[in-house]
Amino acid sequence: MPDEFQNAVQSVLTPSENAFAVSPHDNTPLFAVPKYLYVGGAGKVTLRALDSTDDVVFENVPAGGYIYVRASHVRATGTTATAIVGCA
Repeated sequence: MPDEFQNAVQSVLTPSENAFAVSPHDNTPLFAVPKYLYVGGAGKVTLRALDSTDDVVFENVPAGGYIYVRASHVRATGTTATAIVGCA
């Protein structure tokens, strides 16, 4: 299959090349640092941004919503949203 983006330099503005299911965990970091998170089921998402030392809570994330944060962790404690996908 042709890849129209095969010669594109990866940046925050180019399409993601990888997607992975996110299983919230209080200690385990994400498989890869995503460009953003897709939230399939509405709720709260507690995460740690890549260059941060503190967690932050995104309240009322709608089903089908996106969180444009490069996160290192998605915490189980405080996360009620479901079907979260990391897009890297």
